[in-house]
Amino acid sequence: MKLLYYIPNTLTLLNLFFGCVAVVYGLNGDLKTLALFVLLGMLCDFFDGFFARLLKIKSKLGSQLDSLSDLVTFGMSSSVVIFVLLNNSTFIIQNSQNTYIQLIPFLSFLITIASSYRLAKFNLDDNGSYFKGLPTPANALLIVFMPFLLNNEFTIQYVWLLENTFFLMFLIFSSIFFLNCKIKMFSFKAKSLTFDNTNKIEFLFLLISIILLIIFNLGALPLIIIIYIIINLFRIKF
Repeated sequence: MKLLYYIPNTLTLLNLFFGCVAVVYGLNGDLKTLALFVLLGMLCDFFDGFFARLLKIKSKLGSQLDSLSDLVTFGMSSSVVIFVLLNNSTFIIQNSQNTYIQLIPFLSFLITIASSYRLAKFNLDDNGSYFKGLPTPANALLIVFMPFLLNNEFTIQYVWLLENTFFLMFLIFSSIFFLNCKIKMFSFKAKSLTFDNTNKIEFLFLLISIILLIIFNLGALPLIIIIYIIINLFRIKF
């Protein structure tokens, strides 16, 4: 039975391993394989918490490991995707002789910094009923799978955005804002599986997400996160 105690942390470390592999593939320009390993890391991230709750294991070490793993798998991988895309963006290539402009892609690592700050705050103020700001895995889905969305047959006319330096910069600063804003965003952790008035918005969101996945496959993931953000923005009480 003591072996069961190590399941959550093992999955957390596996999440970190997949994140490291994702970063390596990303730096080599293989963003599709990076996305695959981010998904594998996300599965590990889900199941480490699942087994920790199932086995009633509460560990301070586990929570710290979880955040450190998420920083690599979701924070660093997102930065690497934007870094690669920015390096190949039109404005950067056209100004390849300008030393200062060639430094612009390094701004992508502000996402890693914003993710680390968010994860540190999360460890100090964990509220299981909702998130404050956009969770780092959700932000990673938005960025890492953006090339899948814009290369989809339904949205291929917008693929030029992946080469637009200003669109990519917009993604960086949007990520920084939403990761660390104080907007309350719903979480499924404390929700009942039965449909009622308290969770009808969450069930509607799930239904929309399923439909989008059927239509766009993995390209739906950024759209799902955008809808998630919009729904939570409309829930703000002014």
